[in-house]
Amino acid sequence: MQAIVREQNFKTFSWINITNPSEADLMTLSADYSLDHALVADSMQHGHLPKIEVTEDYTFIILRGHTAAKNDEATTVGGLSNKIAFFIRKNQLITVHRAEFDFLLNKEKAYKYVDQLLLEIIADLVNSYTEPLRMQSEKMDEIEQIIFLKSQSKISVKDLYYQRTKARVCKKILQMMQSVLNQLHISASQKMLLEDTRDTLTDTMLQYDEIVENAQNLLNTYLSITSQKNNDVMRLLTIFSVFFLPLTFLAGIYGMNFDNMPELKTTYGYFVVLFVMVIISLLIYVWFKWKKIL
Repeated sequence: MQAIVREQNFKTFSWINITNPSEADLMTLSADYSLDHALVADSMQHGHLPKIEVTEDYTFIILRGHTAAKNDEATTVGGLSNKIAFFIRKNQLITVHRAEFDFLLNKEKAYKYVDQLLLEIIADLVNSYTEPLRMQSEKMDEIEQIIFLKSQSKISVKDLYYQRTKARVCKKILQMMQSVLNQLHISASQKMLLEDTRDTLTDTMLQYDEIVENAQNLLNTYLSITSQKNNDVMRLLTIFSVFFLPLTFLAGIYGMNFDNMPELKTTYGYFVVLFVMVIISLLIYVWFKWKKIL
């Protein structure tokens, strides 16, 4: 796939948006716009975490947007998100990214300042986590209902693991994005938009934190319920064993075929043994009731 370069000129600045550049494209980009080659290479490094670097000529930042599909079992930074690298000057904004972001194609209004466009793109990146967060919250509610309402459906521990890990990784990404925004210097006229984005970022992080905590609690609850069910089965088997062990003992004794067993010739021996078995069973039952085991 060839690189796609889109350039838009506004009143006070220009925006160059580069999608999926090759190594040769990166070299050209570095030379044409006087950019540090190491930072240009960082812009294409897979899985690179959010960062900010300020040089004499421009500010360089990397941020990540959520791009994983609903049913993806991705649990890594690179699997859940894709990055956009920004090279920011007063009269120029350069964005470099591999994945195509739909919101980058809809920036048609007349922006007055670089900061205005930059913050709008950052807000879009933060908002990209909103829908996945909502779906994860619904999934956690569904799992919670299955566990506590004793539905016939079975939950998947694997699914719980993925939900918890996804939330933890997304929270980590957002925390690093928050650190970048805290170090970002913009014009006073755009402070309000930056604060709104920070507020959204903080709220999203708190909700992801809640999902991580809920997933862990649900996992512990599920394991406890499963363990309790196993204990109930073992308890039932133990009770049956206590009843049948003495009865089996008696049956084993009188099941031996020795010639010198006087009880075998007793007229009412069979009924006496049955009566003894019943008495033993009743005594065991009374003892269980007394100990509140049954």
